[in-house]
Amino acid sequence: MKEKDFANLVESIKEAGLIKAGKLPPSRRFEIRPLDIKAIREKLQKSQSEFALMIGVSISTLQKWEQGKRRPEGPAKALLKIASKNPKAIIEALCS
Repeated sequence: MKEKDFANLVESIKEAGLIKAGKLPPSRRFEIRPLDIKAIREKLQKSQSEFALMIGVSISTLQKWEQGKRRPEGPAKALLKIASKNPKAIIEALCS
């Protein structure tokens, strides 16, 4: 690895630590609103039970997301972001 690339990587790790500690705001955020989740599911033409099974969450969790009572986190949030941008990729990856 080049020295410049390594220095950039170290700087990124330090920045991530500061963000995690709440000392620095993230440079970007991706928020998924409840209606977005329902729209994603409908774009994929899936029922709540089908979509929940497809992405590996309980129906109850999906319903709470769609109602705005809870918000997706971690991998689920990333998967929903991908589904919103490229629904075909999700179908190909998870339904084949």
